[in-house]
Amino acid sequence: MSVHLRPAADDDLRAIGALHFHSRASAYADILSPDALAHGSPEVLGEWWAERWKWEQDTHRLTVAVDGPVLAGFTYVGPSEEDGVAELYAIHADPAYVGTGVGRALMADALPSLAALGDRAVLWVLAANERARRFYERGGWVADGTTRTEAIGGEPVLQVRYGRALEGGRERVTE
Repeated sequence: MSVHLRPAADDDLRAIGALHFHSRASAYADILSPDALAHGSPEVLGEWWAERWKWEQDTHRLTVAVDGPVLAGFTYVGPSEEDGVAELYAIHADPAYVGTGVGRALMADALPSLAALGDRAVLWVLAANERARRFYERGGWVADGTTRTEAIGGEPVLQVRYGRALEGGRERVTE
């Protein structure tokens, strides 16, 4: 396996949607009901990513991990709603690539982009997603005590916010 990271191109967006759908179904299989997991489709998520990217491409960074012609994973980073804070909005690996280092490579690649946006970064993870929580904790992220409930496939799910300081965060201008 030889995975290469690169900025996403417009023609990647449909494949990103399909990977997002399958990654979510695999990662959340023991957390969400089958009906919630079946909500939408790879095509619907592809259209959702195409629309989102159209409006956010100037302020966000979408990176893909490819293994030859195969999309192995992706990350999506951008500014958070809090000033001076960056957000890791998505990190997904194709289920066939989970545990191969693709996620670690994507995370390492995302950190400088996050640092360019702020001196702190946040992300949200399903409270019951123990595997993802261990992944983030090994990467230096810490649960900060903030929670929210969001719907996935119409099903309310508790999420936990993680944060971390960013080395080399953007310069602050003070007056």
